Amino acid sequence: MPKALDPENLNGCQKAAVFLMYMGEEYTTQVFLKMKEQEIADIAFEMSKVDQITPAMLKVVCADFNVKFEGESKIVVEGDSFIKNVVNKTLKDKDAKAILDDLEKKKQDKPFIWSRNVNVNTLSTYIEGEHPQTIAMILAHMPAEISSEIMMHLADELKGDIAMRIARLGQISEDVVRDVDKALRYELSGAVGPGGKAGGLEVLVDIINGVDKSTEDAVMEYVEEDDADMANEIRKLMFVFEDLTSVDDTAMREILKKVEGQQLTYALKTATEEMKAKIFANLSQRAGEMLKDDLDAMGPVRLAEVEEAQQAVVRAAKELEADGTITLGKGKDDILV
Repeated sequence: MPKALDPENLNGCQKAAVFLMYMGEEYTTQVFLKMKEQEIADIAFEMSKVDQITPAMLKVVCADFNVKFEGESKIVVEGDSFIKNVVNKTLKDKDAKAILDDLEKKKQDKPFIWSRNVNVNTLSTYIEGEHPQTIAMILAHMPAEISSEIMMHLADELKGDIAMRIARLGQISEDVVRDVDKALRYELSGAVGPGGKAGGLEVLVDIINGVDKSTEDAVMEYVEEDDADMANEIRKLMFVFEDLTSVDDTAMREILKKVEGQQLTYALKTATEEMKAKIFANLSQRAGEMLKDDLDAMGPVRLAEVEEAQQAVVRAAKELEADGTITLGKGKDDILV
């Protein structure tokens, strides 16, 4: 999934892209007819990086829509088909093809982005055979949700070592990243942007936030033994289920919209009274009564299922933070929405 734009740091081209995508294909076609080809190419490139338009983004680019969109959920848009239709309607076949081919090339250049289309079990099998430092570099550059799944598939004796290597990973040469990306993609060719990204604690925390409890415990135990100070820093950056008590009510309501009823019921099985009070305070009376009935009727549940449900709630919160809908305070100077 493309990373959501930061509403507070949109440049002019990004604002134009968001506005035109919101206005629709016909309107955008008319605007493009009055623009130069390079301007169209620049805006089209920014459009290709957008797969959702959040209320926060709309407030920045179009103040007139503040009231209409405040507090609403994101608008899902098909960026690729939108761009293709608009560019094809605006430019001659040859010019349109040149712009679209260039966009496709830029998208394909992003290292390891193809990993989303590969079976995780297959991917894990190939990666586990690599040197630990290579595994760390690969996981640091893959989308965090894919890296989390792979980390869970790794042997327990590898998890902690890989985690430490990710945390200590410095800037990686673009050529090295591309070489490893190319080699791994070639090996997985039957199954399936500029590099140079560094690893570090935040990359590791993103991965840990997506793994199961046993993997988290294995990683943290290893890190604690190797570097207690680093373990403390990781804990400060990590966002766990009970941390949701610190988010404000508006953010909590957005989170609850994304969580399935059964997941929420399981998640509250071992929750503190403070956490339960936070949840019930942000549900309608009817929804609260139904949840309370479900909790009362629920018998014994495996701890692993409860932990997975709590992680699902945290993932929902992290996704909303990533697209700019809410802000979580943990690890960010405790700034709340």
